[in-house]
Amino acid sequence: MTIRIAGLAGSFSQPSKTRALVHLAASQAAQRHGGTAVTFDLGDLLPSLGAALSLDQLTPSAMAVLDSILSADALVIGTPVYKGSYTGLLKHLFDLLDPAALAGKPVLLVATGGGDKHALVIEHQLRPLLGFFEAATLPTGVYAGAADFVESQPSSPLLLARLERAVSQFAPLLNRATVAA
Repeated sequence: MTIRIAGLAGSFSQPSKTRALVHLAASQAAQRHGGTAVTFDLGDLLPSLGAALSLDQLTPSAMAVLDSILSADALVIGTPVYKGSYTGLLKHLFDLLDPAALAGKPVLLVATGGGDKHALVIEHQLRPLLGFFEAATLPTGVYAGAADFVESQPSSPLLLARLERAVSQFAPLLNRATVAA
Protein backbone atom coordinates (compact mmCIF):
# COMPACT_ATOMS: atom_id res chain seq x y z
CA MET A 1 0.00 0.00 0.00
CA THR A 2 1.37 3.41 -0.98
CA ILE A 3 1.16 6.08 1.69
CA ARG A 4 -0.67 9.23 0.58
CA ILE A 5 0.26 12.59 2.10
CA ALA A 6 -2.03 15.57 1.43
CA GLY A 7 -1.10 19.15 2.08
CA LEU A 8 -3.60 21.93 2.67
CA ALA A 9 -2.47 25.54 2.65
CA GLY A 10 -4.96 28.00 4.10
CA SER A 11 -3.88 30.65 1.63
CA PHE A 12 -4.99 32.24 -1.64
CA SER A 13 -1.88 34.20 -2.59
CA GLN A 14 0.09 33.34 -5.69
CA PRO A 15 2.92 32.76 -5.11
CA SER A 16 2.25 31.68 -1.55
CA LYS A 17 4.95 31.13 1.03
CA THR A 18 2.49 29.00 2.98
CA ARG A 19 1.77 26.78 -0.01
CA ALA A 20 5.50 26.50 -0.73
CA LEU A 21 6.17 25.36 2.86
CA VAL A 22 3.21 22.94 2.90
CA HIS A 23 4.23 21.50 -0.47
CA LEU A 24 7.84 21.05 0.64
CA ALA A 25 6.74 19.34 3.86
CA ALA A 26 4.29 17.01 2.09
CA SER A 27 6.85 16.17 -0.62
CA GLN A 28 9.59 15.46 1.90
CA ALA A 29 7.24 13.28 3.96
CA ALA A 30 6.20 11.30 0.90
CA GLN A 31 9.79 10.87 -0.24
CA ARG A 32 11.05 9.87 3.21
CA HIS A 33 8.22 7.42 3.89
CA GLY A 34 7.80 5.96 0.40
CA GLY A 35 4.56 7.62 -0.57
CA THR A 36 2.97 10.19 -2.82
CA ALA A 37 2.07 13.79 -2.09
CA VAL A 38 -0.50 16.26 -3.31
CA THR A 39 -0.93 19.88 -2.21
CA PHE A 40 -4.03 22.04 -2.29
CA ASP A 41 -4.88 25.53 -1.11
CA LEU A 42 -8.16 27.21 -0.30
CA GLY A 43 -8.42 28.48 -3.85
CA ASP A 44 -8.95 24.87 -4.95
CA LEU A 45 -12.20 24.83 -2.95
CA LEU A 46 -13.63 28.03 -4.41
CA PRO A 47 -16.04 29.44 -5.25
CA SER A 48 -18.38 27.27 -3.22
CA LEU A 49 -16.46 27.07 0.08
CA GLY A 50 -17.25 30.60 1.23
CA ALA A 51 -21.00 30.23 0.73
CA ALA A 52 -21.37 26.62 1.89
CA LEU A 53 -23.29 26.03 5.10
CA SER A 54 -22.72 22.27 4.84
CA LEU A 55 -20.52 19.90 2.84
CA ASP A 56 -23.35 19.04 0.45
CA GLN A 57 -23.29 22.66 -0.74
CA LEU A 58 -19.74 22.34 -2.09
CA THR A 59 -19.36 21.97 -5.84
CA PRO A 60 -18.34 18.51 -7.10
CA SER A 61 -14.81 19.76 -7.84
CA ALA A 62 -14.43 21.24 -4.34
CA MET A 63 -15.81 18.05 -2.81
CA ALA A 64 -13.30 15.99 -4.82
CA VAL A 65 -10.46 18.08 -3.38
CA LEU A 66 -11.83 17.68 0.14
CA ASP A 67 -12.26 13.92 -0.36
CA SER A 68 -8.63 13.70 -1.49
CA ILE A 69 -7.54 15.53 1.66
CA LEU A 70 -9.70 13.52 4.05
CA SER A 71 -8.79 10.15 2.53
CA ALA A 72 -5.03 10.75 2.75
CA ASP A 73 -3.02 8.71 5.23
CA ALA A 74 -1.42 11.84 6.69
CA LEU A 75 -1.79 15.58 6.35
CA VAL A 76 0.29 18.72 6.35
CA ILE A 77 -1.92 21.65 7.30
CA GLY A 78 -0.58 25.16 7.08
CA THR A 79 -1.81 28.69 7.33
CA PRO A 80 -0.53 32.18 6.95
CA VAL A 81 -1.02 34.14 10.16
CA TYR A 82 -3.49 36.99 9.98
CA LYS A 83 -4.01 39.14 13.07
CA GLY A 84 -2.63 36.46 15.37
CA SER A 85 -4.56 33.46 14.06
CA TYR A 86 -5.23 31.15 11.13
CA THR A 87 -7.31 32.37 8.20
CA GLY A 88 -11.06 32.66 8.61
CA LEU A 89 -11.91 30.60 5.54
CA LEU A 90 -9.67 27.78 6.78
CA LYS A 91 -11.67 27.81 10.02
CA HIS A 92 -14.88 27.79 7.99
CA LEU A 93 -13.70 24.65 6.21
CA PHE A 94 -13.06 22.96 9.54
CA ASP A 95 -16.51 24.08 10.73
CA LEU A 96 -18.03 22.04 7.90
CA LEU A 97 -16.21 18.81 8.81
CA ASP A 98 -17.67 16.01 10.86
CA PRO A 99 -15.89 15.93 14.26
CA ALA A 100 -14.68 12.36 13.54
CA ALA A 101 -13.28 13.21 10.09
CA LEU A 102 -9.66 13.52 11.25
CA ALA A 103 -9.64 11.19 14.28
CA GLY A 104 -6.26 9.50 14.58
CA LYS A 105 -4.91 11.00 11.35
CA PRO A 106 -1.25 12.09 11.58
CA VAL A 107 -0.97 15.84 10.95
CA LEU A 108 2.07 18.10 10.65
CA LEU A 109 1.16 21.70 11.50
CA VAL A 110 2.93 24.58 9.75
CA ALA A 111 2.41 28.32 9.67
CA THR A 112 3.97 31.35 8.05
CA GLY A 113 4.02 34.96 9.14
CA GLY A 114 5.79 38.23 8.71
CA GLY A 115 7.84 37.89 11.88
CA ASP A 116 8.58 35.79 14.91
CA LYS A 117 5.81 37.33 17.03
CA HIS A 118 3.34 34.94 15.38
CA ALA A 119 5.33 31.76 16.05
CA LEU A 120 3.00 30.50 18.79
CA VAL A 121 0.00 30.31 16.45
CA ILE A 122 0.72 26.61 16.02
CA GLU A 123 0.53 25.89 19.75
CA HIS A 124 -2.25 28.31 20.68
CA GLN A 125 -4.49 28.16 17.61
CA LEU A 126 -3.85 25.19 15.28
CA ARG A 127 -3.05 22.46 17.80
CA PRO A 128 -6.25 23.04 19.85
CA LEU A 129 -8.33 23.10 16.64
CA LEU A 130 -6.90 19.76 15.47
CA GLY A 131 -7.15 18.43 19.03
CA PHE A 132 -10.91 18.91 18.85
CA PHE A 133 -10.90 16.59 15.82
CA GLU A 134 -8.70 14.10 17.73
CA ALA A 135 -6.05 14.26 15.01
CA ALA A 136 -2.61 12.93 15.89
CA THR A 137 -0.64 16.14 15.56
CA LEU A 138 3.11 15.68 15.37
CA PRO A 139 5.08 17.02 18.34
CA THR A 140 7.09 19.42 16.21
CA GLY A 141 5.26 22.22 14.44
CA VAL A 142 7.05 24.35 11.86
CA TYR A 143 6.73 28.13 11.82
CA ALA A 144 8.48 30.24 9.19
CA GLY A 145 8.89 34.00 9.15
CA ALA A 146 9.63 36.21 6.18
CA ALA A 147 13.38 35.90 6.74
CA ASP A 148 13.15 32.11 6.23
CA PHE A 149 12.31 32.48 2.53
CA VAL A 150 14.18 33.48 -0.61
CA GLU A 151 11.97 34.23 -3.62
CA SER A 152 8.96 32.75 -1.80
CA GLN A 153 10.72 29.41 -1.24
CA PRO A 154 11.77 28.00 2.17
CA SER A 155 15.52 28.45 2.42
CA SER A 156 16.71 29.03 5.98
CA PRO A 157 18.97 26.20 7.18
CA LEU A 158 17.30 26.29 10.62
CA LEU A 159 13.83 26.10 9.07
CA LEU A 160 14.83 23.21 6.80
CA ALA A 161 16.38 21.32 9.72
CA ARG A 162 13.22 21.78 11.82
CA LEU A 163 11.10 20.65 8.87
CA GLU A 164 13.25 17.53 8.47
CA ARG A 165 12.87 16.75 12.18
CA ALA A 166 9.08 17.19 11.96
CA VAL A 167 8.75 15.05 8.83
CA SER A 168 10.66 12.23 10.55
CA GLN A 169 8.00 12.19 13.28
CA PHE A 170 5.46 10.76 10.83
CA ALA A 171 7.35 7.41 10.88
CA PRO A 172 5.75 5.63 13.85
CA LEU A 173 2.26 6.89 12.94
CA LEU A 174 2.53 5.92 9.29
CA ASN A 175 4.03 2.54 10.10
CA ARG A 176 1.11 1.85 12.44
CA ALA A 177 -1.37 2.91 9.73
CA THR A 178 0.15 0.60 7.09
CA VAL A 179 0.19 -2.35 9.49
CA ALA A 180 -3.50 -1.78 10.30
CA ALA A 181 -4.41 -1.69 6.59
